[in-house]
Amino acid sequence: QVQLVESGGGLVQPGGSLRLSCSASGFTFGDYAMRWHRQSPEKKRELVAAISDTGDSTFYPDSVKGRFTISRVDAKSMVYLQMNSLKSEDTAVYYCSAKRGPSEYWGQGTQVTVSS
Repeated sequence: QVQLVESGGGLVQPGGSLRLSCSASGFTFGDYAMRWHRQSPEKKRELVAAISDTGDSTFYPDSVKGRFTISRVDAKSMVYLQMNSLKSEDTAVYYCSAKRGPSEYWGQGTQVTVSS
């Protein structure tokens, strides 16, 4: 049974940092590219970070480049999202996903709220 479980969300002040974690099970983690997405009621779902199955390639959109860092630890089947210099517009539910070809598994999401 495939499971992706996000954790680490919460309330943080503008300019602060959070590290999200995603624990994976039920599939061969090292065969999958891992992604973080976010969605808020006002915006469409947005891909905010991706890392290849080998871990040697990453992608960030301009909206988070230089502030967010994705990483993975295959031995633990974990993927992380380090978020620095957070802004109010980063407020959203953050989801991790595992993608291989046309298949993509999703977690249930964790809420991140950036507010003073």
